[in-house]
Amino acid sequence: MTDISAHTRTRTLKSVDDLIAAGLLSAVPAAGLDAVADRYAIAVTPAMAVLIDPTDTSDPIARQFLPTVAELAATPGETSDPIGDAKHEKVPGLVHRYPDRVLLKLTHACPVYCRFCFRREMVGPGGAQMLDTPSLAAALAYIAADPAIFEVILTGGDPLMLAPRRIAEISQALAAIPHVQVLRWHSRVPVVAPERITPALVDALRVEGKAVFVGLHTNHARELTPAARVAIARLIDGGIPLLSQTVLLAGVNDTAEVMAELMRTLVSLRIKPYYLHHMDQAPGTGHFRTTIAAGQELMRVLRGTLSGLAQPVYVLDIAGGVAKVPILPNYLEPDGQVRAPDGTLYPDPERG
Repeated sequence: MTDISAHTRTRTLKSVDDLIAAGLLSAVPAAGLDAVADRYAIAVTPAMAVLIDPTDTSDPIARQFLPTVAELAATPGETSDPIGDAKHEKVPGLVHRYPDRVLLKLTHACPVYCRFCFRREMVGPGGAQMLDTPSLAAALAYIAADPAIFEVILTGGDPLMLAPRRIAEISQALAAIPHVQVLRWHSRVPVVAPERITPALVDALRVEGKAVFVGLHTNHARELTPAARVAIARLIDGGIPLLSQTVLLAGVNDTAEVMAELMRTLVSLRIKPYYLHHMDQAPGTGHFRTTIAAGQELMRVLRGTLSGLAQPVYVLDIAGGVAKVPILPNYLEPDGQVRAPDGTLYPDPERG
């Protein structure tokens, strides 16, 4: 962990110079990072800064949040909109890919900017930060006009960056639409800025007569600090169930041991592991990607060692907004036998 100054303990680090001053980057290796900062936003909260060991080149927290020149390297197939938001945007800020649910992108701001973000060319301080009032009204009207929409996924950016008053207003507006039964808020805030999870924010999230979930993005057990655990418990004890979303990242969590520790920790905190995402093809993120085969092998090991409660679904968002599909290992052999995680084969009794 980093012994950062009292000054950096109270503010988010938002530039290469900030990271150097905090001791998280060396001035010499940092040379050349200005081009990265010009293209992609930087933000490291105090909660994450204190976890980083800048002397450890394999530090999983540093790898997620500190910029590197590898982000300037293009890989074939990468695109600024890998999951097809633009293709499926019906009105500004509202993405409708699946019949019964929509994404409502309330803000382009995040408390931290992950170096692997699939919306990295859309989020950050370079553009409009909040969905404006006319656009929000148009999005609400679209949702109200389509009775097939059962669930609204509130995302961004990070929607829990909004003030509790604003969150309450949006929650109540959605609650007034009879066919909307589920509100799901996707956020990194409980982990990276746990101080924002106040009783007022929990109250703002609750909506009478509707199911409200928080999808927590977390990638490594070290992120689940004592402060994060207090924030998580405040949400759950306040009646907001939590699901987890994790991205499979080379050099961060791509071993069975690290992933198992994360999933067990989540379950111990009353969070149900939900998705393990294969890395999207966002620009400059090739150094984070594993092969699908490696991810499937990792899931095969987890199936043999972890409780069913701790099993996420390994998924791939097919480029261009086609669909999100499970890519779990296949236990059924071509001859009809089932291969257990330990390699044991069991015949299909119906095939003889």
